[in-house]
This record gives sequence, C-alpha cells and structure tokens, in this order.
Amino acid sequence: MKLSDEQIKNELKSLNGWTIQNGKLHKEFAFSDFVKAFSFMTKIALHAEKMNHHPEWFNVYNRITIDLMTHDAGGITTNDVELARFIESAS
Repeated sequence: MKLSDEQIKNELKSLNGWTIQNGKLHKEFAFSDFVKAFSFMTKIALHAEKMNHHPEWFNVYNRITIDLMTHDAGGITTNDVELARFIESAS
C-alpha cells in the first residue's frame, strides 16, 4: 500500500540519513573500498530477493546510491521502508 506524504515524513524520522528524491527513498553510502561496498550490496541483494522487493542502485568503486519505491503502487510503500530499515542494519 502506498504511504501518504505524512506517513513517509513520519517514517523518515527513524531512517537515519534517508531523504526523498524524485518520489523515492534515497540514501548514499561510502565505504573504504570496493570489496566492502560490494559485500554490503550482496547482503542487501540476498535479503531483497527474499522480500521479492528490489532496490534501484548505482555503484562506483566505494560508493553506493540506493533509491527505493514500489513501481506497482506508484510510490513509497511499507515494503520500501522495511527494506530501508534492513539496509540500515546491514551498514
């Protein structure tokens, strides 16, 4: 279910460093090297696959940019928030 703007605003209070960009939950991460960044992506990929909910992401060397939204719902849903929470716990 698509969250309202107010619900998203409330969820952002507990998602450290996440913002809304282009209608998506957005966060950028930096690691000490490529291997650590790729390891982080692998943890997320395995969990996201179990959820059947996959992030939009971009990686260059030690930097990862992640955007979350549910295309079928046309916006940010509880699944996006749940995945963002997992990502935070994995970082």
